[in-house]
Amino acid sequence: MSHPRPDIHALETVSWTGDASTGHLRLIDQTLLPGDFVQVDCRDVPTVWEAIKSLRVRGAPAIGVTAAFGAILGGQSRLADGIQAVRDGVQAATNSLRTSRPTAVNLFWALDRIDAVAREISTDDPLDFLDQLLGEARAISDEDKTMCRAIGRHGAPLIHEGDGVLTHCNAGGLATADYGTALAVIFSAVEAGTTLRVFADETRPLLQGARLTAWELQRRGIPVTLICDNMAAQVMKEGKVNLVVVGADRIAANGDAANKIGTYGVALLARAHGIPFYVAAPSSTFDLTLETGDAIPIEQRDPREITHGFGRSTAPDGIDVYNPAFDVTPAPLIAGIITERGIIQPVDLATIARVLGSAGPPTKEYRLV
Repeated sequence: MSHPRPDIHALETVSWTGDASTGHLRLIDQTLLPGDFVQVDCRDVPTVWEAIKSLRVRGAPAIGVTAAFGAILGGQSRLADGIQAVRDGVQAATNSLRTSRPTAVNLFWALDRIDAVAREISTDDPLDFLDQLLGEARAISDEDKTMCRAIGRHGAPLIHEGDGVLTHCNAGGLATADYGTALAVIFSAVEAGTTLRVFADETRPLLQGARLTAWELQRRGIPVTLICDNMAAQVMKEGKVNLVVVGADRIAANGDAANKIGTYGVALLARAHGIPFYVAAPSSTFDLTLETGDAIPIEQRDPREITHGFGRSTAPDGIDVYNPAFDVTPAPLIAGIITERGIIQPVDLATIARVLGSAGPPTKEYRLV
């Protein structure tokens, strides 16, 4: 279902429309950007699952918010059957949504939080139960918006007048509930009056940098130059890049950070050219149960994303394909992790523990169901 194109400054990637009993989830179909702006209405759990799996919605924070709202749909479909049926519907929904994608920890964090609140609600009224759960899902969304703004404020001073900033993949408003993580740093710097230029890697094979990051920046009037992934080294060598800022999908306790495939290579290039490499992510992206990034599960995507990019054959039939969606950048390559609580610097176990403190994300082990 298509809806009017909104002002980019008020862009809601994921939102809930209506009340708990009859409302639904609405999200931007990012697979159609930049050509078509289409918002999809999700009214059942399988539709939400498919939207996450197929990357209609992507970006760790946005996936978490989507899943939280999706759990409400699982209970909504059982409202006429009594409180236990609604509870069972929510539990079935969270179990199902956990299987949609493995790497972004915000997905599991948000669903664990919904499950925990569901257990604490003591009402026997099915609608009251679902109202309270919807309130928690809205809180997750609102907190993400607040965290993104704080990330922007903390990171903006890292960018100086006239700097060139390289980013990889998309970590803007389309990847979160509102303002972005890596792009929040850029947005905040521009709003503070800093003149800069962004270099956006196209981010193969699905071109999130070309289709999404460039689209967001252009619509905000921020100078952006699109480059192929394999041009980053040359652009750095020419002195056009002063710092790199990327997002993350899961960060281990020691600071190793998983992000879109190709990020590790960018970090190595930045180190070779003496350019600081920063990661921007909320505390919900940390998985403190994992000692290092070696334990982060890496999603393997459909080989046709490489052999048939956007529907056209670009490789011989039957060719072997390796298509990991993410890679892990080791903590020693990261100059700092920009969070809503400040910049983690140096990036190591002790500093992460100090900055996150006891209010950090849950220490449950995240496993696929």
